[in-house]
Amino acid sequence: MHAYLLSAVLACASSACAQNFVDVKPSPQQVAWQDMEMGAIIHFGTNTFLNREWGDGTAPASVFNPKHVDTDQWLEAAQSAGIRYVVLVAKHHDGFALYPSAQTDYSVKSSPWLGGKGDLLRMVSDSARTHGLRFGVYLSPWDRHDPRYKDPAAYDKYYLAMLEELASHYGELTEFWLDGAGSAGRIYDFDTIIENLRTYQPNALVFADVGLFKYADIRWVGTESGNVDFENWNVVDRAGYLRWRPVEADTPLHTDHWFWHPSDEASLKSVDELVKEYDQTAGRGAQLMLGLAPDNTGSLPAADVARLKEFGERIHQIYGNNLALHGKAATDTSAAFDGNANTYWQAPMPSAGNVTPPILTVEFEQPTTFDRAVTMERLNDGQHITAYRIEVKERGEWHEVAHAQAVGHKKIDIFPTVTATGLRLTLLDTNGPAQIREFQVYNGGIPY
Repeated sequence: MHAYLLSAVLACASSACAQNFVDVKPSPQQVAWQDMEMGAIIHFGTNTFLNREWGDGTAPASVFNPKHVDTDQWLEAAQSAGIRYVVLVAKHHDGFALYPSAQTDYSVKSSPWLGGKGDLLRMVSDSARTHGLRFGVYLSPWDRHDPRYKDPAAYDKYYLAMLEELASHYGELTEFWLDGAGSAGRIYDFDTIIENLRTYQPNALVFADVGLFKYADIRWVGTESGNVDFENWNVVDRAGYLRWRPVEADTPLHTDHWFWHPSDEASLKSVDELVKEYDQTAGRGAQLMLGLAPDNTGSLPAADVARLKEFGERIHQIYGNNLALHGKAATDTSAAFDGNANTYWQAPMPSAGNVTPPILTVEFEQPTTFDRAVTMERLNDGQHITAYRIEVKERGEWHEVAHAQAVGHKKIDIFPTVTATGLRLTLLDTNGPAQIREFQVYNGGIPY
């Protein structure tokens, strides 16, 4: 090796070649995952039968005895809301497993349900694929039942063996959830765990809090509020280590309740609340992950089923008529207005001879009423829009209705209702060649 080349290699190895946010790009799996936009996480277990949120691991397996588990009903209800992937909590913090693990007797095989022959994981994974939904699993690192938890090395071996079962026998996993609850002061061998997961599921995306696992693919939003309250950049910096980690915002369908509770109808979120959560998560470049909870019979409550359907219908009502399709745009920008997220407009980069920022404009023959714009950035080559504004044309004059930084996968900007003859998006600043998949216009009527 030439001396200068060896020197360059050694310099990069010693961190002289630092990462740059601009250069970090998503994997194809992350791009496909972000396109799904909405998922569901399903909590069902011994807590369902004990009116609890967090079990302590002392409940006998015999308490788990639903009379009629209907996983098709669960997923049909989820699908009616527009949900496109589901994650099943295979083992919560109480340690009870919803599949017949060979690693423990504390599972469905020791319950009276189906004579100990049931496998919830199999039922949900089969139903998901029947209904065209992607499937993933949650396996809590914390375990309040298994005595091996007191011995980190023994428990890591136990957890790894369970993960191998899940990763080997239930088909392709889109997402693997790591939850840090109860893990304060505990160090898990996550490197080995995820390396093993990759052996069986090389395309699965790992969800974890940024502080829990450094090499995860998806990050937690930080709250369970159903809100992204920051400029959403997909690249996160953990002590100088940069990684593409899009946000997943988890929030339950029932306020503060992940598991089913009797006489709990008052906590069911309204359609308006759910639409607001959609606008503030999926509409801010994140995934909305709704928590669903079957009841102690094994079905989703009728009120929950109805609410999910109503939510899906409202989203379609608001975002089902893209007014930009009825307007006129310059021919060279038409890919941003065609309603097809698989096409895109390549924004020209400013040059020494042309410092005018890129602009997308759609004009209407007649004054048109609307209250929101949807912008989608193509992220395959990275996130490049760093500042933008949206203006409307009223009575022949342009004025600003939105101004922000990040666009990302999807940005929904809602503003006071206007009746205008035009709408335009100006890319005020970019850190690379920005690509716009869609610029859409809607009149949804602000419901909150």
